[in-house]
Amino acid sequence: MAHHKSALKRIKQNKVKNARNKHVRTTLKTFVKRVREAVASKDVNAAKEALAAAIPVIDKTATKGVIHKSNASRSVSRLVKLVNTLG
Repeated sequence: MAHHKSALKRIKQNKVKNARNKHVRTTLKTFVKRVREAVASKDVNAAKEALAAAIPVIDKTATKGVIHKSNASRSVSRLVKLVNTLG
């Protein structure tokens, strides 16, 4: 265990940030999963709705710094491409 006051504070901050990042990351995965499930069931309307809901979540995750902005861009691109395969 750390002894310096600054190190103890850093440990506390890391715990809080880790919990927040974990929540954001799992939420992101859920939204992406909904899009993929809608595409798998070949439901065009549900897939488009799920995609419309997922894109802001992906962007916000990148803004918060949980994922890199290139990763967010790539994810959105791939999901749009996937949904467009349904026609």
